[in-house]
Amino acid sequence: MGELEDAVMTRVWKWNRPVTVREVLEDLQQERSIAYTTVMTVLDNLHQKGWVRREAEGRAYRYEAVSTRAAYAAALMNEAWSQSDNAAAALVAFFGMMSEEQRRALRDAVRIVEGTPEGGTAVLRAQGSPAEAAEGPERAEGTGTTATAAGEVTDTAPGAGAPASDSGERNPGSAPDGTGR
Repeated sequence: MGELEDAVMTRVWKWNRPVTVREVLEDLQQERSIAYTTVMTVLDNLHQKGWVRREAEGRAYRYEAVSTRAAYAAALMNEAWSQSDNAAAALVAFFGMMSEEQRRALRDAVRIVEGTPEGGTAVLRAQGSPAEAAEGPERAEGTGTTATAAGEVTDTAPGAGAPASDSGERNPGSAPDGTGR
């Protein structure tokens, strides 16, 4: 994803609702000079790449994210890792770059995936990480992320409501069966 595509997707993810070209344009214009047609082209490209779905509304479209920012980040990490000729060495180097807070988040994420929460709950402390995974969905304060006891993690902005439902469209980073690569 290019820099402008990322700037557009950041807004789509942050607002967590269908958006118009005009809304994205007006927000982007607070930071840079940009034309309506440029934003329209970027959103069309993101639609063609499978990152947003769109629905006609009059003569325009409303665009909505197909997956979360967390899923996008995971796809990037998976792609980079899969291109290494030594997966273990790549992981060691990656872990070595992490802050202590990120390593704690990683350990807690592994506990969630393995279903072995420490002390009955798993808490991830890093921004955008799963929150407490106790007896149902809970939101990590200020992170915009929710985790369940089953380890399901969603990325929602505080106050923005539930994440977009699964429409059957697949994330470009997913395998045809939707399980990842």
